[in-house]
Amino acid sequence: MEAQAAEEPVRTKMESLRLTCEREIQIHQQKIDSYASSFRSSLQSIKSRAQQTAQNQGKLGELKAKLREAEDEMVKALAVKTRKEAKRMGIMDSIAAQRARVEELKRSVQVQSAKRDQYAAIISQHSLALAASEEKSNKDVECKSETQEAILWYNRVLGFHVEAGRGVKFTFKNINLRNPNEEYSLTVRYANDTYTLLDCDPHLNDTKELIYELNKTNGLFKFVRIMREKFQEATTQGFLPQLTNHQELSTISTSAPVLSMSSDRSESSATKSDDQVLHEEGSRPSKKAYYLRGSKPLSWR
Repeated sequence: MEAQAAEEPVRTKMESLRLTCEREIQIHQQKIDSYASSFRSSLQSIKSRAQQTAQNQGKLGELKAKLREAEDEMVKALAVKTRKEAKRMGIMDSIAAQRARVEELKRSVQVQSAKRDQYAAIISQHSLALAASEEKSNKDVECKSETQEAILWYNRVLGFHVEAGRGVKFTFKNINLRNPNEEYSLTVRYANDTYTLLDCDPHLNDTKELIYELNKTNGLFKFVRIMREKFQEATTQGFLPQLTNHQELSTISTSAPVLSMSSDRSESSATKSDDQVLHEEGSRPSKKAYYLRGSKPLSWR
């Protein structure tokens, strides 16, 4: 009885302890259930987040791919833009160079135009000079022809001709009526601005005064004419031919062009009585004025 009485508190304690343990087990079971539910919820949430993350990663990959494509497109666009910009700059440089070339060509055209005008003026001047030269040449040819005609006339009618040598030799014929082919000559030299009579055949008096007058007036042709008159006078003093009618010839014809260094015709009045018409010749050279190389006129007396 006493043993039962001693075991009674123990059982009570054990029962209370069992009840306490059961309560604690229930509490812990509740906590475990709560923890498990919370864990399942957390796990479900984590799975959901993991799925969403995976989806987001897929989307991110797609976005990255699109971004790379966009970057590639942008690089291509930048390359195209760069090429276009380089092409534009090249075109601008080409335009600038063409403008500079155009300006240079304009300046060149202006220079060439100025040169053309200058050359045209020069050509015009040369053309005028050439025309004047041709006209002068034609006149010289005509003058030479007329001079040759006059010389031939003098040679034919007066028997006059000129030779060049140590001096200038003037030879006359048709002075001596008895011997028309007899030659009378004089040789004049011009040196150091002075005329010198080198020879006179036949010899004449008073030639010093004539040479002095020649050096004073430079009238060579007048001197030659006076010397011819002197030859005539000397021949006349030697014999007096009987003139028969009007057919007799004098030594100088009025139809002959007289060589004169001056346009003054009054100097021929002193010898006018000797200048009779050569009726046997009956012809005269052209009535134009004859010129020698010294541009001195061969005027009619």
